[in-house]
Amino acid sequence: MRRGVGLTLLAAALSVVVSSCGNGVIDKSTDGVPPAEATGTLRILLPSFPPSTKGREEFQKVVDDFHQAYPKMKVEPDFATYNNLNEKLSTSIAAGIPYDVMVTGVGWIQPFASKRIFEDLGNYGVTPDVIKEKSAAALIPAATYDGKLYGYPLVADARAVALRKSAFREAGLDPDKPPTSLTEIKAAAEKLTKRDKDGNITRSGFDLASATGFRQSFTTFLTSTGTQLYVKGEPTFDSQAGLDTLNWIKSMINNVQPYGQTNAAQQPLVYSGEAAMGIVGGAVDCSDKGIGQKNCDDLKFFRFNSGKEIEYVGGDLASIGSRSRHKDAAWAFIQSLTKPTTLDALAKLNKKIPAYKDAGNSPQAKSNPLSKFVADGLVYAANENEVPSNWLEMRGNFDIQLTQAVLGQKDPAKVLHNLAGQSR
Repeated sequence: MRRGVGLTLLAAALSVVVSSCGNGVIDKSTDGVPPAEATGTLRILLPSFPPSTKGREEFQKVVDDFHQAYPKMKVEPDFATYNNLNEKLSTSIAAGIPYDVMVTGVGWIQPFASKRIFEDLGNYGVTPDVIKEKSAAALIPAATYDGKLYGYPLVADARAVALRKSAFREAGLDPDKPPTSLTEIKAAAEKLTKRDKDGNITRSGFDLASATGFRQSFTTFLTSTGTQLYVKGEPTFDSQAGLDTLNWIKSMINNVQPYGQTNAAQQPLVYSGEAAMGIVGGAVDCSDKGIGQKNCDDLKFFRFNSGKEIEYVGGDLASIGSRSRHKDAAWAFIQSLTKPTTLDALAKLNKKIPAYKDAGNSPQAKSNPLSKFVADGLVYAANENEVPSNWLEMRGNFDIQLTQAVLGQKDPAKVLHNLAGQSR
């Protein structure tokens, strides 16, 4: 419910922000002031540092580095989560008390940049061409709007697919030749699904990670067919490829996996053997504190390929608020935030991949087999691409309507047509 309220507030705030100057900011501008003399408070909104002792310690290291250039400026962090990020942003906009640095994710840059809430980083010498030499290419399209860069990539949140080798062998399948296309995956998943005498699924053939909705899964499966969700803000999913993909998901739910299946540990079901295959995140802990080496040895990772090999990649992107009175200081903070050692710490804290150029050789990639696999696969990155300006209002609706189609409550073709119409 909070998420819906946040989206509504954000839509309202964005509709008036262009004409509203706000009256909550009391700091004088420090832009143009020598850093050593600048005073005031730098407000930071970010979901990247978990609210743990270790998370706070790593954030303080960034602050300490920033203070080497700006010793007199205070730093006021707001440790958000992606569940309440919308609400915090919309409240700050409506109150006229903007954040100076905002960390958001894929699908956020275009809506905010189109309303002039984010600053063009080209003003600080960082353009799409420049960032290509510094960051993994996977997140650059998501950080770009109208040919300009509005977000600096921090970490990549990548997904892979995993299978249990033992389950494959038990079902007479070859784990060294994993299914990659939707057709192959469904056929294998049906063979791998186990049921009790009453027909209830006791081991899912494929974990679609549907507990939080189908938007990312649909995007992933669709892109593997060679069709993106959006191209330059225009919907391309209202097509035969989109309909085939949605019907494929529908054919899987309650056939090879019960709808909404999850476990108490909130871990991918393939890790525990509750599923024979499934979507996994960007890291796995093979130690005794994690899933253990025996479980890790039984896993094989692969990527979807129904004509195009892809790896779903989200991530964290740092932006400067266009109404900040401390833009120069905000840029200095982002420079501290994007140092390789900081990105390495963020990657470890969040089980993600640092978004710098050579992520495949990062400490996180070398720490476990899944992180290495997804880091090497960033060249196959896919996500929602360049979304329309109303995407933040669309996101929740996407999940709701796709779920209704999957559960047979609405006609899939009509759902895709309606969502395409709402995207314009």
